[in-house]
Amino acid sequence: MLVKEAMSKNLVTINPDKSVYEASILYRDFKIGSLIVIENGKCVGILTERDIIERTICEKRAPMDTNVGDIMSKDIKKVHSLDTIEKALDMMIKNDIKKLPVFFKDEIVGIITVTDISKARPDLSKRFMDSWVKPVWED
Repeated sequence: MLVKEAMSKNLVTINPDKSVYEASILYRDFKIGSLIVIENGKCVGILTERDIIERTICEKRAPMDTNVGDIMSKDIKKVHSLDTIEKALDMMIKNDIKKLPVFFKDEIVGIITVTDISKARPDLSKRFMDSWVKPVWED
């Protein structure tokens, strides 16, 4: 199965000059887990809940005074829409992430998440979970 068959095409985007507070409102209103950061028509980053928690709340920054561009993830891992979802999952596992922007001809066309993959191919869920769940005990 190809990424384009499992990805979400409904992207919610934000400008890097917007505040983390404004981003949080979008999270609430659209019930999403990430925002694609767009500047001058190009994807320049991704803003995840983890970015907000670690780079705003844990650093005691004011959400209304902190710009999305200051805390977004800039080293974007991405996948091509014609790649297989197995390749997308392997990339997620390798990079310890749960969301990948999807591109076609240098244009962002969607996003694929672990949830999307587990819905499209439930058989792949175990492989992902095994990579994330690490026992805290020893034999």
